[in-house]
Amino acid sequence: YTRGSEYSRDAAAILKEARQMVANGTKDITLLGQNVNAYHGTGTDGKTWGLGRLIRELAEIENLKRIRYSTSHPCDVQDDLIEAHRDVPQLMPHLHLPVQSGSNKILKAMNRKHTIEDYITTLEKFRTAQPDIQFSSDFIIGFPGETDDDFEDTYNLVQKIGFASAYSFKYSPRPGTPAANMTHLIREDIKDARLQRLQSLLFEQALSFNQSFIGHPVEVLFDTQQHKEGQLHGRTRYNTAVYAMGPSRLSGQIVDVIVESAGQMALHGAIRIESDI
Repeated sequence: YTRGSEYSRDAAAILKEARQMVANGTKDITLLGQNVNAYHGTGTDGKTWGLGRLIRELAEIENLKRIRYSTSHPCDVQDDLIEAHRDVPQLMPHLHLPVQSGSNKILKAMNRKHTIEDYITTLEKFRTAQPDIQFSSDFIIGFPGETDDDFEDTYNLVQKIGFASAYSFKYSPRPGTPAANMTHLIREDIKDARLQRLQSLLFEQALSFNQSFIGHPVEVLFDTQQHKEGQLHGRTRYNTAVYAMGPSRLSGQIVDVIVESAGQMALHGAIRIESDI
């Protein structure tokens, strides 16, 4: 309600903007929207396009190497988007799909419309279409009425799926929302304990995922220089941050980097091939 009515830009305007960006050197484009996978814009053929069709058209732009989108809603996932992950090599193998809670009771109280069973089935479809895809998500802990069992459902869901990264927060009331007037509020110390336990698991999963790249090459699109002289920053296909020493002329280039160390938030490595760039 705060954002107003949902609308979708015409595909022609998006494609025109993307072509201009690529002509100016852009190699990685992210489609942004709430909820982006509910996109239903008018296509260049006069028909209504979904996000999957739009992505296919973007992939036809020469020299556009990477396509991403954010943020999605579980209820708005359509088959054409899943099929795009199967068919479009420029579409990166990463999906941010907020689940918020692992309890169907809490999801209903949040008015989220999806169930945990729906969510798991959706992720399985994406994995079938693009086997190397990785997931990230959002979690709200301590929503009014959340019991120990509800939290355990969330914890068990995270254990079952395994996330490359995630955002997790304690519930706090927002004026004007139905939840702001709910009873059965959760004590702050309980919310703190639950959040710390969940974040410990999420951090462990993220670290394990990042450490799996140590000793291996990853494709990195360098975008900026860092404060440390000679250090470059870039992103992998999975949108993980990477830091490596190299010349500034590599900014805007996709380069192989051998990962030497990894933390929960980023990879650090050495550029393997520079002579071919």
